[in-house]
Amino acid sequence: MNETATSTPLYAATVTLAVRDLYLVAGFYQSLLGLRPLPGTDAGRLTLAAGDRPLLHLVHTPNARPESGQEPGLFHTAFLLPSRDALAGWLHHLAALRVPLQGASDHGVSEAIYLADPEGNGIEVYADRPRAAWPMAAGGGIAMVTHRLDLRALMATVPGAALPGDGTVIGHVHLRANDVPAAEAFYTGLGMAVMQKMPQAAFLSSGGYHHHIAANTWATGGSPRRPAGLAGLLEVELRAADRATFERAADALRAGGSVVEDAPGMLRAEDPAGNRLHLSLAMAMA
Repeated sequence: MNETATSTPLYAATVTLAVRDLYLVAGFYQSLLGLRPLPGTDAGRLTLAAGDRPLLHLVHTPNARPESGQEPGLFHTAFLLPSRDALAGWLHHLAALRVPLQGASDHGVSEAIYLADPEGNGIEVYADRPRAAWPMAAGGGIAMVTHRLDLRALMATVPGAALPGDGTVIGHVHLRANDVPAAEAFYTGLGMAVMQKMPQAAFLSSGGYHHHIAANTWATGGSPRRPAGLAGLLEVELRAADRATFERAADALRAGGSVVEDAPGMLRAEDPAGNRLHLSLAMAMA
């Protein structure tokens, strides 16, 4: 199922977080999702992977200021599991860990569980429904909903706990923005399409996925750009599957004047809210 999210021209690949307690946060993600640290990372930095696929970069920043939640930043990192059975087995595992939930929703396109890491960074763990079952809007795009998810029914589909294994990917990243129209313009300029809009939020994707990036102003409308020195989001990596997609997005970033680093096969830039973006080329990762 994950091929839907990561077999598109442009997709979310990794998230980098500034954390005050590196080993506490790293241990949490390892026990939560079975992610493993990759060897050879720099001192003060850990990369956590599903198999050999990096998903999270954690940077030890003990003096970082805690977020208030009212500035731009990370709303949640969404980890996509390979199947509904994998989500059900993981939910049994979560129950054994006794980690508190923040919510559980049936979105029509997916079934999702919400929680946070020890430093308050939002997490979604979800499984997609088959694309043919996704609710579609009459005028095109997706018609995602938010209904109560029956956790007992989901858990009853498998007999016991199981970690999701190497098939986990980052399916999407949901951002706190300060201006939704500005976020839409920025990410559509990179080659994404708006899949769904609602008051104070937009959901954008590449290749017809329900969303790779979401941006909301539920707590941040009119806020200044994200200030430096905060814990939490350092950058989101969007990966281009081919050179043409990369060059289109790179040209848009250069034209917008938001580039802070430009090198072969990668750029770093900031979106209108000051959230850092790392644009990479898949072929350059080989």
